Amino acid sequence: MPLPFLTADRGFDTVEDVALPFDDHDQWRRPYRPGPWRVAAAAVALLLASFMLLATMIIAFAGGLAAAAVCFGLAALVIVVALRMLRMGAWVSRHGLRRVAFFRTTTLPWSQAGGVRTVQQPVRWLGLPRTVQGQALVAVRRNGGEQLALLTDHNADFLARVEAFDRAADTVEAWSAEYARS
Repeated sequence: MPLPFLTADRGFDTVEDVALPFDDHDQWRRPYRPGPWRVAAAAVALLLASFMLLATMIIAFAGGLAAAAVCFGLAALVIVVALRMLRMGAWVSRHGLRRVAFFRTTTLPWSQAGGVRTVQQPVRWLGLPRTVQGQALVAVRRNGGEQLALLTDHNADFLARVEAFDRAADTVEAWSAEYARS
C-alpha cells in the first residue's frame, strides 16, 4: 500500500507550482543527509540522556535536590553534545560555504572562495587523530590562504559510502560554480 503523503521526494499535489521550503537558497542547508555513524552516535547519546533524566527524576523524588540538579545539568550537556554532533558538516547557501565543526564554525563567503575541488590527501578517520589516505572536498580561498576542508570520505557522514560522498561533493561544487564568481 503506497503512502505518497509520507514521501519527501515529490512536490505537493496542488494546482500551482509552489516552491518547496527547501528550495530557498538564502537559507543555510546541508546538501547531503547525515551519515549513519553520526546519527547512531547521536542516538546513543540521546538514549544515555534519557536514562540520566530518569535518574534525575528518581533522585529528585528521593529528596536529593542538589544531586538531581547535577544529574539534570549533565543530561542537558549530553543533549547539547548530541545536537551539536548532528549539526556538524558542510552547509551552503547563496551567501557562501559554512563548515560546522564541534567547537567551531567557519564561514567562507562566495566572494572569497576561489573554488571547490576534490583532492587526494591524508584525512582523519571518523574525526580521530588517526589519518588514512582518502578524498577531501576543499574550498580554496582567493587570497591564497589555507584550504578549508569541507568533507572527507572517511568522516562520520561518508565512511563506507563512496557514492554519497561523490554526490555531496558534486552538489557543493555545483553551488560553487553557481555562486562563486571568478
